[in-house]
Amino acid sequence: KGTIHLFRKSQRSLVGKLTHEFRLVAADRRSWKILLFGATNLICIGFLLMWCSSTNSIALTAYTYLTIFDLFSLITCLISYWVMMKKPSPIYSFGFERFEVLAVFASTVLAQLGALFILKESAERFLEQPEIHTGRLLVGTFVALFFNLFTMLSIKNKPFAYVSEAASTSWLQEHVADLSRSICGIIPGLSSIFLPRMNPFVLIDIAGALALCITYMLIEINNYFAVDTASAIAIALMTFGTMYPMSVYSGKVLLQTTPPHVIGQLDKLLREVSTLDGVLEVRNEHFWTLGFGTLAGSVHVRIRRDANEQMVLAHVTNRLYTLVSTLTVQIFKDDWIRPTLSSVPIANNILNLSDHHVIPMPSLKAADNLNPVTSTPAKPSSPPPEFSFNTPGKNVSPVILLNTQTKPYGLGFNHGSAPYSSVLSQGLGIPGIGAAQGFRTGFANVPGRYGTNARGQPRP
Repeated sequence: KGTIHLFRKSQRSLVGKLTHEFRLVAADRRSWKILLFGATNLICIGFLLMWCSSTNSIALTAYTYLTIFDLFSLITCLISYWVMMKKPSPIYSFGFERFEVLAVFASTVLAQLGALFILKESAERFLEQPEIHTGRLLVGTFVALFFNLFTMLSIKNKPFAYVSEAASTSWLQEHVADLSRSICGIIPGLSSIFLPRMNPFVLIDIAGALALCITYMLIEINNYFAVDTASAIAIALMTFGTMYPMSVYSGKVLLQTTPPHVIGQLDKLLREVSTLDGVLEVRNEHFWTLGFGTLAGSVHVRIRRDANEQMVLAHVTNRLYTLVSTLTVQIFKDDWIRPTLSSVPIANNILNLSDHHVIPMPSLKAADNLNPVTSTPAKPSSPPPEFSFNTPGKNVSPVILLNTQTKPYGLGFNHGSAPYSSVLSQGLGIPGIGAAQGFRTGFANVPGRYGTNARGQPRP
């Protein structure tokens, strides 16, 4: 008998996981049509590649790459169906919508790489132009055109349909749009077909087929084989120009950038949120494109201490949810704190702390040769300074200075009985406080005793 592992998870290989997900997609009947078109596409690609080899035409090879791109678009459509079936997981908390964005980006980049390969082969053929056989050139052109158009118009490819409308127009679309305006000015009934702009995939299929037809006629009439290379370059440039805006758009989505066309609407909504009752500040806002047509975002909202968190959260979510479908809002209350006054031990004969300023004195351990009262160098043999009464020594306690707004009389000082005649003659009043500390004051006319006048003479 073997060991029973209760909580052991079965480890699947990569092929096993892909097979499981493929079965999940194949279970939906909507996927059967895509699978049928995919199988037909593989057969068509095989025949086209054989005809490219027999005709020795690089222009037909460049047009066949468009059929290979159709296969990538069908795979992207299958991934889109798979994304709709999958639900968010702890690992992919935002869902799987970015997989179809990645599929579109990979398909367009591979199409551009194929165009660059055609340009490289065409540059080599300009040096040594081979002979082109036109036996199956025209047949391959119409087969590829028919299958590409039938695939594009029969399959509703949601990711590529969105990208083709949201991305910027290619140079081929702009030139065709200018030509279409001229034609629609003569025949207004064609405006529904050519305007505002044509489908870029249908346009490149028609333009590539037209280039191959011109190539066939020139080779049949004048044996002008170099036109095949020129047509290949034209098809490669059209492919690159059509796929590049889509790659840029899908790449920006993968980089989690904010779409330019929604920045104004987001600013307006944030201003409305900042004016809600109880909201003090909106900060750390970040919005990005999660998938095609899906906007996600997070924002921090600071509210008053007396505001209702659930009420503010409901109002903020209601305002932003019209534009941001996946939203995270963090509410926190105002965290201001009342300032506290620092206190030190004060003698009993001093007034309240609110009438004084506490100034901590710096340590004097590093300046041993300074006098603690006058802060001047003093020799060991020199007599003490004139006004160094009750010198506290090197360990000086915090000095408490009187507030300038405090009145000089009635301060509550405990005046001693030491004579101050020599001190008052210089305009200084130094009351003695205890036996361990001395203070200086700037009041020149403060009497030393209650029984003496300002000149130090006894009152009558």
